[in-house]
Amino acid sequence: MAPINFNLIKKEGACAARLGSLKTPHGDIETPIFMPVGTQATVKAMTPEELKEIGAEIILANTYHLYIRPGDKLIGRLGGLHKFMNWHLPILTDSGGFQLFSLGELRKIREEGVTFKSHLDGSSHFISPEVSIAIQESLGADIIMCFDDCPPYPASRDHVVNSMEMTSRWARRCKEAKKRDDQALFGIVQGGMYPDLRQRSVLDLCETGFDGYALGGLSVGEETEVMYEILESCSELLPEDRPRYVMGIGTPEDLMEGVYFGYDMFDCVMPTRNARNGMLFTSFGRLNIRNACHAEDPSPIDPLCSCYVCRNYSRAYLRHLSHSKEILASRLNTYHNLHYYLSLMEGARKAIAEGRFVDYRREFYAKRDGRGN
Repeated sequence: MAPINFNLIKKEGACAARLGSLKTPHGDIETPIFMPVGTQATVKAMTPEELKEIGAEIILANTYHLYIRPGDKLIGRLGGLHKFMNWHLPILTDSGGFQLFSLGELRKIREEGVTFKSHLDGSSHFISPEVSIAIQESLGADIIMCFDDCPPYPASRDHVVNSMEMTSRWARRCKEAKKRDDQALFGIVQGGMYPDLRQRSVLDLCETGFDGYALGGLSVGEETEVMYEILESCSELLPEDRPRYVMGIGTPEDLMEGVYFGYDMFDCVMPTRNARNGMLFTSFGRLNIRNACHAEDPSPIDPLCSCYVCRNYSRAYLRHLSHSKEILASRLNTYHNLHYYLSLMEGARKAIAEGRFVDYRREFYAKRDGRGN
């Protein structure tokens, strides 16, 4: 029996948006879905109970960071990531490839894998496709990712070809190394900003065969229009009966376009990181709660939002907390931002079910910037 089962419930007639259900060992996920990022086995400033309260169905944890501290073997001995962090709904772990890419000069990539120095203490480590799978099996997530190489942007075509081909070879090694039958394995599409290389990567991965497919290496500095072109061209080639995941793209506009082009799963640190910096997401756009214009404002962050924060706290109070550097500022801001993201996806699912996602998307832009298209 497959570790997950994806059921495509409905497709929007006027675009590629799709409604689905993903069954995992720790529960069912309705798609399209946004996954809050819990890098260190915690979604910063939020308890598991609060995440459930705002509608989170799955969270993402980070293989690289948990390998470095406290160690995947320790987490495994303590019953796995679900028990360790008291989150008993689905978890996805990334492969660590993007974090190693982010280390820059602290890492060296070769066919066997990646040698790198810890960002914490400078100690030397090595992660290969086989090691990445072993770490993720120790962590025990429901969905694990193939180890991949993420090329920089911009990068020469030759560089990206070599990177994409190595990612395909590494994906085959990951599939061969996987031992647990209760975890789903997703392949990661690479190929930089070259549409033909992205398409080659999709075809390579589909030939190997995975439980789901993800697009990596996006939102790394490229123009938004280029990213959307990649989303559209890859979507047309990905199998309809497998979940499609876009890794790390995170503005509300990006999510809306990702759903429009037929993707099911999204994650990004943007709602949590921005919350800690006082940047809040609303139905009418972004709001910087630290601005002086909010000092005496009794209104909520967003009058159209039904979250706990908007029901109970004013902009004036939230600005005061932020300027006072109170911990509660991060907690309340994060609660609101994640509620906004999850509600946006809930609205998308409802719109697809009712056959009006195109209208939902148009209304989204009309509220924010008057584009209305």
